Amino acid sequence: MNLNQVTLPVNNVEAASKYYRQLGFTQIVDSAHYARFECPDNGATFSIILEEGEFCNGAIIYFEHEHLDQWVLELKSKGIEFAQEPKDESYLWREAILYDPSGNKIKLYWAGKNRLNPPWRVEIKD
Repeated sequence: MNLNQVTLPVNNVEAASKYYRQLGFTQIVDSAHYARFECPDNGATFSIILEEGEFCNGAIIYFEHEHLDQWVLELKSKGIEFAQEPKDESYLWREAILYDPSGNKIKLYWAGKNRLNPPWRVEIKD
């Protein structure tokens, strides 16, 4: 089993599409109400969909990059604004926080081996 994609609601597909392309993703589907993007390193995808009514999205989308601090500097040079600069978190990830034009929370991070194997890892299966 594998996760295919996550779809985020947006109130402006064109503005959101431009934003995600600025972050470095390749847009692979384009329509007036939907767009899909491919991550540059591994073929993972995510999408956005037009939500014409009011919405509150509590989901957070995470994008991992080994050279997080360098990536953040590159994005800032393009005018991307951050709510939090890269910071070492207590759960052993380094994270920066930003919001897309529709207010969706994004975390750019690097966790290395701690992404799948933190010191407190458990394996519970039924």
